[in-house]
Amino acid sequence: MIFEHLRPLAVIDNPQGLRDLLVIEMLYATGARVSELVGLNLEDVDYDRRLLRVTGKGSKQRMVPYGLPAAEALDLWIRAGRGQLANESSATALLLNSRGRRLGVRQVYALVAKLLGGTPTGSAGPHSLRHSAATHLLDGGADLRAVQEFLGHSSLGTTQIYTHVSVERLKDSYKNAHPRA
Repeated sequence: MIFEHLRPLAVIDNPQGLRDLLVIEMLYATGARVSELVGLNLEDVDYDRRLLRVTGKGSKQRMVPYGLPAAEALDLWIRAGRGQLANESSATALLLNSRGRRLGVRQVYALVAKLLGGTPTGSAGPHSLRHSAATHLLDGGADLRAVQEFLGHSSLGTTQIYTHVSVERLKDSYKNAHPRA
C-alpha cells in the first residue's frame, strides 16, 4: 500500500512535516477534494466522534468520518505543529503554510506529487488519493450510495465510475488466482 512507502518520506520532526503527514492521511481517509481539505477550520473537526464538517461544491456541507491513522496525525499536528506556524493571520484555519496563512491548493498538489513520486506507483495528484479511498471502500463492500454521500457527489452516476475500477480489479484477481480462468 502507498502509505507504507510514504511514512518514511514524510519528515515529521518539524511543523511542515507534521502538516504534510496530516494532509496525506486526511486526503485518503476522507476522500475529500483538495479545496475541501484546505478550507477546513478548527471548528470543523469533531475529535470525539472523528468527523469532519466538509464544505463541498455548491457550499453543500457533509460530515465525513476519518480513521485512527488520520486522528493520530491530526493530534500530532494540533499538539506539536500548528502552534509553531500560527500567527495573527492564521485565524481558525486548520492547515497552515510556513507563513501562518491557510495552506493553498497548489501547495497540496505539489506536496502530493513530491511524496507519491517516491512510491512504486509514481507521481500522482491528490485526486488519486480520493479515487483510492472510494475504490477501497467499494472493494471492502461499502454501499454505492454511502460512497456517494462520503464523496459528496450529487449524482450516483459520478460515483459509479469507481465501480468499474473495482470490477476490473475483480477480473484481474480472478484471472490471476482462479485455476480455470
